[in-house]
Amino acid sequence: MEAVLTRWREIVQAASANRTGLRLRGGGSKDFYGEPATGELFDTRDYRGIVGYEPTELVVTARCGTPLAELEAALAERGQMLAFEPPGFGDATVGGCLAAGLSGPRRAQAGPLRDFVLGTRLMDGRGRIMEFGGQVMKNVAGYDISRLLAGSMGILGLVLEVSFKVLPRPIRETSLRLSLSQEEALTAVTRWRRQPLPVSATAWEGGELTVRLSGAEAAVATAARTLGGTILEDREGERFWRDLREQQLAFFGNGDVPLWRISVPANTGALPIEAADILLEWHGTQRWLRTDMPAREVRLLAREAGGHATLFRGGERADIFEPLPEPVMALHQRLKAQFDPDGIFNPGRLYRDL
Repeated sequence: MEAVLTRWREIVQAASANRTGLRLRGGGSKDFYGEPATGELFDTRDYRGIVGYEPTELVVTARCGTPLAELEAALAERGQMLAFEPPGFGDATVGGCLAAGLSGPRRAQAGPLRDFVLGTRLMDGRGRIMEFGGQVMKNVAGYDISRLLAGSMGILGLVLEVSFKVLPRPIRETSLRLSLSQEEALTAVTRWRRQPLPVSATAWEGGELTVRLSGAEAAVATAARTLGGTILEDREGERFWRDLREQQLAFFGNGDVPLWRISVPANTGALPIEAADILLEWHGTQRWLRTDMPAREVRLLAREAGGHATLFRGGERADIFEPLPEPVMALHQRLKAQFDPDGIFNPGRLYRDL
């Protein structure tokens, strides 16, 4: 693998000297996400493989080009998982998983991807290899830099390796379905957040609230009796959460209408919008909206609720992410200049000025 790094260093240094953009790409599963990609294609899949895995330490380290499915399969063999449930959307790689920073249905209980990043190895815009954090949970030196890379869309450098904290898979999981209006569902999940219930995921759409319970047999059984509703067959429940994570549910099928991802504070009520195409996740803090509303109206709706909006799929591929205040953008630009002074990595992929 050292030969791969040597070749990559030469490519990066040449691009820096010529100020030529490099479009970092693994499996291409997130090509739809973010601003339009520009620059010469740089395929990261040559650098793959699990570098180290210590099940007893709950830590795994993998190279950037490692297929996400391969990593998850290795963890499953030892009864462990990436608790933030990153969506693959196809042939996802570990590097793309970190760059996109996306988390799945379990995020509300387990936390976001960035909270599970223990360390990273990065090639900067000068071809230098830097290491941040570590491979054990107690080693947090440089931890903030590793977290910074989560969701950076690859604009700060070429991530070579990532160390993730992993967790044991739950002993038991049961899914329930309850017939509730949006307002009733939001009231219910707000109430459950205050109780010691093993709720690991919720999703509401079209008058139905689906709930996943995860934990010990007795705790899950007791919670199921407390919450009520219809208990789904295990396979049906597993299929639902997998399809939600991978956006394979019917709700996500209408690609002709832009898909917005709206993040709002906990306990936020129903948004003042007449739209049937809305799906709520993460106890209501993440809301997917299918709408032809102008972008400024969607963003205003989110801001008035104390949140923000991202154009996830479709629509005009410009101003995808929430516009940043000038001081915050200036901070981003300084960070970009430190890691990638010639602006070669994924230029404009996160924001057009980065």
